[in-house]
Amino acid sequence: MPKKSKKKQQKPRHETQPDESSAEQFAKQAEQKPPSLAAEFLDFLIHNKKWWLTPIILVLLLVGILVFLSGTVAAPFIYPLF
Repeated sequence: MPKKSKKKQQKPRHETQPDESSAEQFAKQAEQKPPSLAAEFLDFLIHNKKWWLTPIILVLLLVGILVFLSGTVAAPFIYPLF
């Protein structure tokens, strides 16, 4: 005869009612200023734990800046770096 497992009865979770309706919350969020690209990228790195992407992005950004500047008046100052 198998033993019956005794499970603790969980208390029902009571959902708390928000002070504001979801429509009011949506309206407030719609009025807020959208975050900048840098702030949104930083938020992505924090919440998704993708910190290893940071050095890759920084190196790509630096190379992109150097390529852009090599086509401008700053080119003679950049060539000695290589």
